[in-house]
Amino acid sequence: MSAPSPEPRAARPEDVVVALGKGGRTKIRYPAELLHDDGVRITVRAPWAAPGVRDFGFVRFEPGDVFTEHYWRDRWFAVKEVRAGDGELKGWYCDVTRPGALADGVLAVEDLDLDLWVSADGSRILRLDEDEFGASGLAERDPAAAAAAVRALDELERLARTEGLAPLCG
Repeated sequence: MSAPSPEPRAARPEDVVVALGKGGRTKIRYPAELLHDDGVRITVRAPWAAPGVRDFGFVRFEPGDVFTEHYWRDRWFAVKEVRAGDGELKGWYCDVTRPGALADGVLAVEDLDLDLWVSADGSRILRLDEDEFGASGLAERDPAAAAAAVRALDELERLARTEGLAPLCG
């Protein structure tokens, strides 16, 4: 991953590409509008990037949904506010990731399998993909990264259950 941007940028929308990697491979790349970069937190907005509808049972992501995504250069997670096309808040989908890096118009992020879902009203908080994380072999390959990932998921859940995720993204 590249070094952080040398200088914070003013909130000036421009196009970037989000490149989400997993296990050393690119999982998905999609265009996004850069909304904020203060040198620590990077915020982008993008429409639902996958084809068609993805129904998780607890939420459906579908064409027209808009994701406002917050990445940090010093935290091991990303928080994505998910809104329906009509603006209604669906909730927050959180990815446990290595810290993000923005360089040459590409926001590179490595997904570490652990996720958290928080419903719009905060009543439903779900830890996701812990089985995938265990099977990934990260704990054996990179014990420090695995420990940081588990701490990040615990921190996200604690925040969701206490003050909520909205203040983190404000």
